[in-house]
Amino acid sequence: MNAFPTEAMTRSRVLVVGDVMLDRYWFGEVDRISPEAPVPVVRVARREDRLGGAANVARNVVALGGQATLVGIVGKDEAGDSITNLSTQAGINADLAADAENPTTLKMRVLGRQQQLLRVDFEQHPAHATLDDLDARVARHLAQHDVLVLSDYAKGALDRVEALIALARGAGVPVLVDPKGDDYTRYRGATLVTPNRAEMQQAVGRWTTESQLTERAQRLREDLDLEALLVTRSEQGMTLFTAAGREHVDAQAHEVFDVSGAGDTVLATLAAMRAIGQPWEQAMAWANRAGGIVVGKLGTSVVTAAELAGASS
Repeated sequence: MNAFPTEAMTRSRVLVVGDVMLDRYWFGEVDRISPEAPVPVVRVARREDRLGGAANVARNVVALGGQATLVGIVGKDEAGDSITNLSTQAGINADLAADAENPTTLKMRVLGRQQQLLRVDFEQHPAHATLDDLDARVARHLAQHDVLVLSDYAKGALDRVEALIALARGAGVPVLVDPKGDDYTRYRGATLVTPNRAEMQQAVGRWTTESQLTERAQRLREDLDLEALLVTRSEQGMTLFTAAGREHVDAQAHEVFDVSGAGDTVLATLAAMRAIGQPWEQAMAWANRAGGIVVGKLGTSVVTAAELAGASS
């Protein structure tokens, strides 16, 4: 495999748009059961906030040495302030629409002895006016970027995804989509869609052989007018479908510790590599390598240029 393109990566300009969220972790000790109910009592010793969803994609682009602009929606609340501050610290150019009516999407996880005991989610769909605001911000930034990434977590920021894809196509900017749900017609006209195994099964049904998967994937790719379709398959690696055929890489993970956020890392690596003109097969190989590194870390994490460069030597 070629050496990691460290110098070229600094010129990579990725616009990330989608569902921005805050991943909050409360770490504590568990040494007794509550007298009120049969649940463990967690004495919280440490609290940590991390960028999640589309914000984690942007954070991964920057960690690889690229430039990332983040457009999304937050509430006018403490979690929204935390996302803004963390974005600044990470070197992300964040341009976030604030929705006064709805809270920032927040996933709060309580961990005891390195095990997740509970997750509490706060989320609500954004108002129409806030989506108008988001559209205007995307239109403002598009021309200054090489690639548009749409990170869909079905929280509402991409309710008008068709219009964003049309806008990017009109500007000649490639669109990479991390999809949600089973209605992929929403993503028609994107350049690449990256479903994981479960999402792909939702979209095309279960397959029993590789040839069946290839047939269904190519049909989906053609129906949606995509240049490429990448299916991420956990321990089975990744399979790329283009007009030229099928390419596959085996998984790289040695020890899987936590898969949360791995899709964000894969998407960010693909986008950053395409932004500097790497061919699909090469971009997939780097993304596969990055995914293999990040699943060895706890929670939503990033892979750095140094880690990838070391993995390629």
